[in-house]
Amino acid sequence: MKTKAQKEEKIEKSVKIIGEKNTVVFADFTGTKVNNMNALRRTLHDMETKMEVFKKRLFRVALEKSGFEFNPETLGGQLGVIYSDKNIDEIAGAIWKFAKQNKTFKILGGLYLREKKFVPGTEVEAIGQLPPRDTLIAQVVGTIAAPMSAFLYVLSERGKQLQSK
Repeated sequence: MKTKAQKEEKIEKSVKIIGEKNTVVFADFTGTKVNNMNALRRTLHDMETKMEVFKKRLFRVALEKSGFEFNPETLGGQLGVIYSDKNIDEIAGAIWKFAKQNKTFKILGGLYLREKKFVPGTEVEAIGQLPPRDTLIAQVVGTIAAPMSAFLYVLSERGKQLQSK
């Protein structure tokens, strides 16, 4: 059991995190093995992202002190808080892959801290399933360029036919 001073210190640390970071993702890690959690922490550390365990009530107090209306006590299970300077689309992929491999690990939701907006767990999972940004851009460019290149091919072949006559 933590003392009142330890709880106040944890709340102040949470307020500092909320003020400095860009994104928070909530996860329920109930039943997930320690070795698997350590592997997730290493993966997140490589992405300059961290995960900590918080009591829901203490994190609620920290959110209230930071001006958020969200109550993490409505989320199920134990509260693992993954926080980062990066956008949610940059970290959601790694978290989703981990959740896919470890069925006991559940993504509960996320917060855009700058916009003060809650994102449901299903949306965080959907974002995590998307390919990386560079791949999406390449796909869009390819989709736009394909009809043009096909048209140019037809024109060049037609030009060759006319020259051969």
